[in-house]
Amino acid sequence: MTVVELAAGCGWHHAKTSRIENARTAPTATDIRRWCRAVGAEDQSDDLVAQSLHAESMYSEWRHRTRDGLKQLQDSAVDFFRQTELFRVYSSSLVPGLLQTEGYAAAVLGMSARFRDLPVDDSEDAARARVDRSRIIHERGHRFVFLVEEAVLHYRIGDTDAMAAQLGHLLTAGALPAVSLGIIPTTATRGQWPRETFHVYDDSLVSVELVSAQVRITQPSEIGLYVKAFEQLRRTAVYGADARALVVRAIDALG
Repeated sequence: MTVVELAAGCGWHHAKTSRIENARTAPTATDIRRWCRAVGAEDQSDDLVAQSLHAESMYSEWRHRTRDGLKQLQDSAVDFFRQTELFRVYSSSLVPGLLQTEGYAAAVLGMSARFRDLPVDDSEDAARARVDRSRIIHERGHRFVFLVEEAVLHYRIGDTDAMAAQLGHLLTAGALPAVSLGIIPTTATRGQWPRETFHVYDDSLVSVELVSAQVRITQPSEIGLYVKAFEQLRRTAVYGADARALVVRAIDALG
């Protein structure tokens, strides 16, 4: 079918068809149903509408999520964390939020506030809220599996004292009964290259943080891919005394 023929079957101007095809205009549920009817694919309309709605809900821009401040963003996750039993976190860039000290968190959130030109920098309050939220690792009924690239231990976030305190905290937190801390050595022979940082909550949600937005993935097949990647990365990591040795080496490198 030509663009004009398809537009006639849908009952709109052919320019709208082009805008939808080139992703300049998002189709409504009614638009999708008309399109399917015009091409004789009405049996696919319900699935396509559901996928479209899922795509809209999974992509959440930071400019919207931070408009009420960084502290509110930290507080908004508390109830969800309490409902989650298994946390799987892979980080190639930062110490995971649940393991951050207040000084390290304040440095991270301060960077975020400046980068996003937030009208009010509440990064210090947000850092305290993040640490309060992290107390969940001491509560019964939750398990935490963290995977961190060794390079994360050497990225200078904040001043030397903040980094030293953060690395020291990793030694303590990694020994907690509910916590498994794996570190992937830079010299390891890898089955997976370093991936984007992601969080898997039980088997129901994957959260991926991008520069501009947070992506929330709930499709079972996509969650399965992230779990597969996580397990392959986990086999590359070292644990226990070997992981502590890498942390101690990073502390020594602070000078």
